[in-house]
Amino acid sequence: MARTTTSRTGNDRTDLYQSITDKIIAELEAGRVPWVQPWATSKASLDMPRNGKTGDRYSGINILILWDAVVANGFSTHTFLTFRQALALGGNVRKGESGTTVVYAHRFTPDSERRRASEDGREPGSIPFLKRYTVFSTDQCDGLPERIAAPPPPVPEGLILPEAEALIAATGADFRIGGDRAFYAPGQDYVQVPRPDAYFDPINWHRTAFHELSHWVGGRSRLDRDQTGAFGSKEYGREELIAEMAGAFVCAALGIVPTVRHADYLGSWLDIIREDNRAIVRAASAASKAANFLLDFRDEDAADQSAVADAEIQRKAA
Repeated sequence: MARTTTSRTGNDRTDLYQSITDKIIAELEAGRVPWVQPWATSKASLDMPRNGKTGDRYSGINILILWDAVVANGFSTHTFLTFRQALALGGNVRKGESGTTVVYAHRFTPDSERRRASEDGREPGSIPFLKRYTVFSTDQCDGLPERIAAPPPPVPEGLILPEAEALIAATGADFRIGGDRAFYAPGQDYVQVPRPDAYFDPINWHRTAFHELSHWVGGRSRLDRDQTGAFGSKEYGREELIAEMAGAFVCAALGIVPTVRHADYLGSWLDIIREDNRAIVRAASAASKAANFLLDFRDEDAADQSAVADAEIQRKAA
């Protein structure tokens, strides 16, 4: 995906949707899947983009935009700040640096719609829109606190795969290993993935596992995405696009680097996003929600383990 700069021309929100969509189409037409970055070309270790001041992970389409910025510019970190946030932390953006435009999704309800809705006795409708703002890599800043400016340490060898196993267990999903197909069965609400040793390279098992768990997250009792599309339909392709990105996001958050890319539905993905210039934004947003839903289990599990450890310490001290 080509580098995104700070240029702001006052274009309307439709132009912003189209700009993002054009970049994604260019990547897919070139045979590259933009949510699986060529990490070997970047100085940064695998991670999810974060805001250096708040610590919050960027979400949705911003993940793809900032991953592209890391690779295109050779940044050593996935941490970004606005110009004002850099100043608030005692640092500054170096003169002449170009930032990266990210977006904030929101909805707006016009006053006229509020009045009509009130007269009709219904809930007012709203209009989705994107706001642009500019962020800078901490590599582009001086004077920041060391805890923010220092690149994150690499994931210790030997800890990545156990963490993935712990996350799968923490979800409580009916997760079955075996057979020769990977799928999520909505009616019975279970996931099945072949054994890891059935893969030429077992690291790729994790990509498949989190892809299928992303379908599980979309089940009726969880995020309740539309999963009724028949194989080969646009609805089916949209769900596959969401699960594919979500699986990639989860792998990135866990530091897992698969060696293959799932491009089985490349043609249908291109058809979907060419037809609707908001489709990739919607899909990335849904994928981000699914990935966060899964990753929240990891955070909850860590909190539970911490509480157990504290209780044990207190018991021994009594």
